Amino acid sequence: MAFDGTWKIDRNENYDKFMEKMGVNMVKRKLAAHDNLKLTITQEGNKFTVKESSNFRNIDIVFELGVTFNYSLADGTELSGAWSLEGNKLVGKFKRVDNGCELNAIREIVGGELVQVSCKNITAIS
Repeated sequence: MAFDGTWKIDRNENYDKFMEKMGVNMVKRKLAAHDNLKLTITQEGNKFTVKESSNFRNIDIVFELGVTFNYSLADGTELSGAWSLEGNKLVGKFKRVDNGCELNAIREIVGGELVQVSCKNITAIS
């Protein structure tokens, strides 16, 4: 599968505005801008394992396509939602548990990398 591999975030465009719209406070936004995130993704059929490694935490996230699950961001923000595969795109639809803000993520491999995240008409590209 095209998503299998290790992906290091090397840039963040518009990420601060995105996190602000998500309700993340300024201190946490400044810290998140320097988290040095690396994702290792493996897929077995409809089951994905994502190993997140950053300056703030290391965590394994296991999910199945189309199955709702709960997830905590590095700052403790709780999300609930699911990932689906649409063509060559991994599409996530999540909501913050506390304020209902929608987080829609599209992960697509283009030229070796692309992660796009949007919330309330703000798009951040990593």
